[in-house]
Amino acid sequence: MPYPDRFYPVVDSVAWLARLARLGVGTVQLRAKDLSDADALAIVKEALAVTKGTGTKLVVNDYWRAAIDANAEHLHLGQEDLVDADLKAIRDAGLTLGISTHDDDELAAALHAKPDYVALGPIFFTTLKSMRFAPQGIPKITEWKRRVGNIPLVAIGGIKLEHAADIFAAGADSIAVVSDVTQNADPDARVRAWLAQTMEAA
Repeated sequence: MPYPDRFYPVVDSVAWLARLARLGVGTVQLRAKDLSDADALAIVKEALAVTKGTGTKLVVNDYWRAAIDANAEHLHLGQEDLVDADLKAIRDAGLTLGISTHDDDELAAALHAKPDYVALGPIFFTTLKSMRFAPQGIPKITEWKRRVGNIPLVAIGGIKLEHAADIFAAGADSIAVVSDVTQNADPDARVRAWLAQTMEAA
């Protein structure tokens, strides 16, 4: 399977992670904010325990020290976290690295770190995070993909299943999804629909 998978949910709890693993989701990012070092290590260990023996790859958001200490395999950093992260320690630990980007300067910083994937967002307006960046729009995906070349490109931000075909057609390799799953009236059915759609698109 590719990494990250074409459908890439981002959730804020181990309970969500376990639910998605049961549904057969291939890549899930755990994005829990404002944790102490001890709490971050505890949640990463718990997350690794619930995905062990499943087909789900856990991506740890931001807490790179916890990811190293818990022997995680995959890490995602925002730009603020990238500044303070020890990239050599991350690579020495064998972690893959995905990096968020929103503008030209951030893309340059990301590419300098030689990431395993680059994320572009927000594609559409999103209410989940207060963003200082306006929606990028689908045409920006094509531009970013041209610039990153063979590095997988993840589109994120306000994306719903109905947008998937256009976003893949524009050049995205993967779509990160938050509210279209976690705020859906029937999350399990939505996840199954995403899985079916992305298998067809692959």
